Amino acid sequence: MHATPSIHTTAQAAPAAATPGRRVIDAPTRMFHWLFALSFLGAYLTADGESWRLLHVTLGYTLAGLLVFRVLYGLLGPRQAGLGLMWRKLAGAPAWLRSLTQSRSLADINWRQGQNLLMALAVVALLLMVLPLTLSGYATYNDWGDFLGGDWLEEVHEFFGEAFLFVVLAHMALIAGLSLLRRKNQALPMLTGRIAGKGPDLVQKNRVWLAALLLLAVLAYGGWEWQQSPNGLISSKTWNDPATGQAHDED
Repeated sequence: MHATPSIHTTAQAAPAAATPGRRVIDAPTRMFHWLFALSFLGAYLTADGESWRLLHVTLGYTLAGLLVFRVLYGLLGPRQAGLGLMWRKLAGAPAWLRSLTQSRSLADINWRQGQNLLMALAVVALLLMVLPLTLSGYATYNDWGDFLGGDWLEEVHEFFGEAFLFVVLAHMALIAGLSLLRRKNQALPMLTGRIAGKGPDLVQKNRVWLAALLLLAVLAYGGWEWQQSPNGLISSKTWNDPATGQAHDED
């Protein structure tokens, strides 16, 4: 007589289904994030030197264009990408600060809310600083200081550039600290769009097509600026010997 395997035994033998986690960030938001970061990094590295000036300016204008996209997507896009979500997090700052004085011990403090506040504050600060950063850069590039008097426009541009870098580094330090504290890579969702765990996706539509359009728009703008310049985005002087002014010979 053959023994019939029990349902319990069969269930234990079955391999657990692999779960990719929940989608919490859509593709356009992630694409914006990395294009925004790379544009600022490139602009900061090319800030000094006349030979890099057009590339620096192009990357600065790209930052401004990305800001316009983010604002429109935050207003017209899904709720999870809405700018109002960040403002609501920041609106809880006064209550959280009051809780610090009312808490009897460190264990009573809602540290996770504080971390979320700092993250939202960094993102909002970066978005807000793009406007004075790019406007002062535009004014400096077009020599508005000649009739406005002095070099203060260039100093304003440098100030916001350094302030932007400071917030970026603070943002990265916060992510690194949270990753160590929680023993989980906090930057990974901005790459994959997902977090581990069961449950429904917070973002129902990934909108890969929109992310692709954003990337193509940035590349097309860079290509257009390249075509507009007789010498390209990088001056040929960059490749010349700084001592002799002569171009390097190719092997």
